[in-house]
Amino acid sequence: MWRLARDGGELDLNSSYAYLVLAEDFASTCRVAVSGAEVVGFLLGYQPPERTSSVFVWQVAVRGDQRGRRLARRMLDDLVDGLPGVHTLEATVTEDNTASRRLFASFARSRGAELTWSAGLLAEAFPDGQDAEPRLHISPLTRS
Repeated sequence: MWRLARDGGELDLNSSYAYLVLAEDFASTCRVAVSGAEVVGFLLGYQPPERTSSVFVWQVAVRGDQRGRRLARRMLDDLVDGLPGVHTLEATVTEDNTASRRLFASFARSRGAELTWSAGLLAEAFPDGQDAEPRLHISPLTRS
């Protein structure tokens, strides 16, 4: 996962340790797509302790040669379908991340859910000059 995030160039790169711990400790809310023996996609998520009926999607990545095959969408579907007590999907997405915004909008439509936005994380909260990360909410989720 770390290599895919690094080589893709679109995601904020976390430490390799973070990917390993998240995948192990939050296995029920993470997905890895494998082709042959190679990781070609991943989704990292978790259920916020204060909002157990929500799942927060931290990162979604698909290797360049696998794009256009609905892999990210299939990982989102599998995630939500595997969490029957979850009624809301959340994520933060920068204004300029068109691909992620389209993915989540398409997912919301397919589930008959409403996609709404809130302020999320403001740019001034980041000490390193990162752009703001508005928070999306997709609810109520239906199962496919």
